[in-house]
Amino acid sequence: MADPMDDSPREACGVVGIYAPHDPVAHLNYLALYALQHRGQESAGIAVSDGENITVVKDMGLVATVFDDRTLATLEGCLGIGHTRYSTAGSSTWRNAQPVFRSAGDHQFVLGHNGNLTNTAQLAEETSILPGMIGSDSDLIAELLAIEIGQMPPSSRADGKVLEEALKKVLPRLEGAFSLVLADEKRVIGVRDPNGFRPLCLGRLDRGWVLASETPALDIVGAHLLRELAPGEMVVINGEGVKSVSPFPEERVDPRLCLFEFVYFSRPDSVIYGQSVHHARVRMGELLAEQSPVEADLVMGVPESGLPAAEGFSRASGIPYGQGLVKNRYIGRTFIAPSQQMRSMGVRMKLNPLRDSIEGNRLVVVDDSIVRGTTTRALVAMLREAGAAEVHLRISSPPYRWPCFFGMDTGDRTELLAAHLSVAEMCDYVGADTLAFIDLEGLTQATGAVGAGFCNACLTGDYPVAVPVAPPGSISLGRGAAQFADAEVEASPSLWATGNG
Repeated sequence: MADPMDDSPREACGVVGIYAPHDPVAHLNYLALYALQHRGQESAGIAVSDGENITVVKDMGLVATVFDDRTLATLEGCLGIGHTRYSTAGSSTWRNAQPVFRSAGDHQFVLGHNGNLTNTAQLAEETSILPGMIGSDSDLIAELLAIEIGQMPPSSRADGKVLEEALKKVLPRLEGAFSLVLADEKRVIGVRDPNGFRPLCLGRLDRGWVLASETPALDIVGAHLLRELAPGEMVVINGEGVKSVSPFPEERVDPRLCLFEFVYFSRPDSVIYGQSVHHARVRMGELLAEQSPVEADLVMGVPESGLPAAEGFSRASGIPYGQGLVKNRYIGRTFIAPSQQMRSMGVRMKLNPLRDSIEGNRLVVVDDSIVRGTTTRALVAMLREAGAAEVHLRISSPPYRWPCFFGMDTGDRTELLAAHLSVAEMCDYVGADTLAFIDLEGLTQATGAVGAGFCNACLTGDYPVAVPVAPPGSISLGRGAAQFADAEVEASPSLWATGNG
């Protein structure tokens, strides 16, 4: 059961691919997934190849729950991939846990996916796949590859590049967000969609290579960051090294990394577009202080992603920085709450106020976003109960007004507070004294990567690629800016837009 009080954006998955014939590949995958646990807590899986056969172990739960020393000892291989999942629109079931395995003739391969396809229904119809036959868009990609491999003549399979050749034919048909790691018996492959919505980087081990969603996964296994995969790039790793391939038409390549990777999703110790995520969040707070100053006694951040921005706000404003909330680090993203009364306790299960810091003080409370407003409203009430004289909210992202179709789960537009209320009305709803958001220009500037290319559709409604459902009263969604009627718009993924997580 999803935490009804969790107001934060929820992301898709973490993916890892490792080619290291002389190292314990399963253990390295485990460590890398551990570093990416924040990207998905519903299921975890590792697949390894010994050069002849692929073995997959996956289950529901956290990485440390699914794997132990005994499990990892059975996964002997020279290469492998790993996946930790948070479902977006797809159901949270064992069937949808990854990696996805397929056997096509005498060839085997596995796939891990971060993101959401936007043309799932079209692809399924073209391939005559009926609803219910596949569990997610990741499952569909694997099925398309298996079909393509099955159609190859035996003469074309002799060089062992079957999976690589199948990808060259299938990838141009995919639209939306997909950072992929794949493996067959002898190679690991990484792919980033032509917009680069989701991150994927390449690292070097002493005797191997690592692909991962974020750079901390490289750090934990002792790999050196070489570079981020370019949007639209496919890399093939085997005993000969790394080969880069461009399977997409040049006109489709348009860098649009999700801006919320800097705001919330990525770990603060990650490096994206060559920039430190932590330093970017500090700069967000500094710009917030410049754009929306306020007289107060204490600046405090909402753990965890609000803390660096709070430091920046304090530094720029001169208002002392302090700790006002203690986070229970053993509460995950889900808990069972059978009654409304218990659901209202959700914030207190995760955060507890430090009364000595709060009582009698005018507080600046810095958080990363407001999506539905439930957590924020409960948080403000809790701070007032703890004796806060004033509560001034400062948010390090602009108002979140549009649903995401590229791997971020926030529900449909009817659930988004900023889609229906002005900032003043939002302030009144959550019970704060003042409320202010950083503007889009300031947020982009804070990343340190102005001009690198970002997707900000959740903030502007400008979708870089076509999305699966045209909202009522809207103009047909084509490639480029989505033009929505400003009235009561509801945009939610269709039956076929089932996200892998």
